[in-house]
Amino acid sequence: MNSPDQKTGRALRINPLIALASPKQRSSATAAPRVLSNTESVCPVCLTRLTARHVAYGEDVYLEKTCPQHGDFRTIIWRGQPAFSDWVRPKIPTSPQHPFTTVERGCPFDCGLCPDHQQQPCCVLLDVTQRCDLACAFCFADAERQNSEADPSLENIETWYRRLLAAGGPFNIQLSGGEPSLRDDLPEIISLGQSLGFSFFQINTNGVRLARDEAYLKRLTAAGLSTVFLQFDGTNDVVYQKMRRAKLFELKKQAAERCINAGLGVVLVPTLVPGINTDQIGEIIEFALQYAPGVRGVHFQPVSYFGRYPQAPANEERITIPEVIRAIEAQSQGRIRRDSFKPPGGENALCSFHASFVFMPDGTLKPITRHNTAQSCCCQPVERADEGAIKSRLLTAKQWSSPPSATARPSAQTELTLGGWDEFLERAKTHSFAISGMAFQDVWNLDLKRLRDCYIMQVSPDNMLVPFCAYNLTDQSGRSLYRPQPGNEFQQEA
Repeated sequence: MNSPDQKTGRALRINPLIALASPKQRSSATAAPRVLSNTESVCPVCLTRLTARHVAYGEDVYLEKTCPQHGDFRTIIWRGQPAFSDWVRPKIPTSPQHPFTTVERGCPFDCGLCPDHQQQPCCVLLDVTQRCDLACAFCFADAERQNSEADPSLENIETWYRRLLAAGGPFNIQLSGGEPSLRDDLPEIISLGQSLGFSFFQINTNGVRLARDEAYLKRLTAAGLSTVFLQFDGTNDVVYQKMRRAKLFELKKQAAERCINAGLGVVLVPTLVPGINTDQIGEIIEFALQYAPGVRGVHFQPVSYFGRYPQAPANEERITIPEVIRAIEAQSQGRIRRDSFKPPGGENALCSFHASFVFMPDGTLKPITRHNTAQSCCCQPVERADEGAIKSRLLTAKQWSSPPSATARPSAQTELTLGGWDEFLERAKTHSFAISGMAFQDVWNLDLKRLRDCYIMQVSPDNMLVPFCAYNLTDQSGRSLYRPQPGNEFQQEA
């Protein structure tokens, strides 16, 4: 969960990656603007749909839009290399197999999914509770309510599963919230899904209960849990006190260790906030490698801004995809090269990045992926969006699950006899490691073309499938378009 809650407010944080930028990069702010492409967005104040533009100033790209009532908005979406033009690439859109809503008001007001959506689901989130045992400064769900009676029943959740099958599933399932481990019957929720044909389950968790309750963890494993998506923002308690309002580092380590020992794949999920933890990107990767291959990788989430913001978050408070990639290279002292990272194969290219490696016995990471800028050329074949979603669903399930014999080490004789390409292929079976990231959208940088390409869905309480960024979207005053909120009148007005 990666956005500030409505109660925290904001303080200006200077992005150290900007402060250390080259003179060429810093001069981008004064470069003559170039309109790269047109799209649509919404007004942060009133959520009126607006025309919008991707505008380049040197190597930096902004989303610009104007509301006739509330004025101009300009939000950074891309800073520097790899170049925006080399990263984006077209896809052949594919509409949902079984849309549940009709197009009446247009995107983003007809989500369900509507026939105008241009992608198939890949991963679907089920919010199984709104309760949480932390009070984080950064949370999509603003989850602090403690009333378990508000949790959806097993009957409700079965309806959700069957709805997903009707939509073309089974898909990969992420059980989220709130903190899903607060439900004692979470193993039964997984078993129910397994019985209906869903095979890949991950939980999005802060890890507190998993670190403390080994019996509960064993029940989850026995029920068929595949992966633990573990909130992991840094390698010291200074970071956790700022972001999660508690000293959690030792608990995070214990949670990771116990999950690995239980045979579960673990993915570390850091929320990246300029001025708090962007200087720990390399340390987080190093920590993950200490526990590889049980830790399957790191999935970075640049901070996005939901909740109540009287003024737009400053562009210095944002970190963009190319900055994360460059920070990985710099903070790994070049051990991980930026050209190992590729645009996504399923969702919009501006949504994410990924790289796959093999973790070798000498501690090196040998890349499997490589970004070829020629792929952005119009002469290259264009991938169908649904094919990309299917590939992503299968590859994610394979990569993030615990590999076969992950804890078994090759014998000394095997390590002596294998070499070169043979050793690489052998290690790839059990020691793959992924580094990826997802840049979620908020009301200031919302790009409706990106939203229509979304393949991460959220099941709403009324059994609809809503693209993740639309489900969590809030206007400037903190009112949600889709996510239920107590006393929220906007949803009735919209």
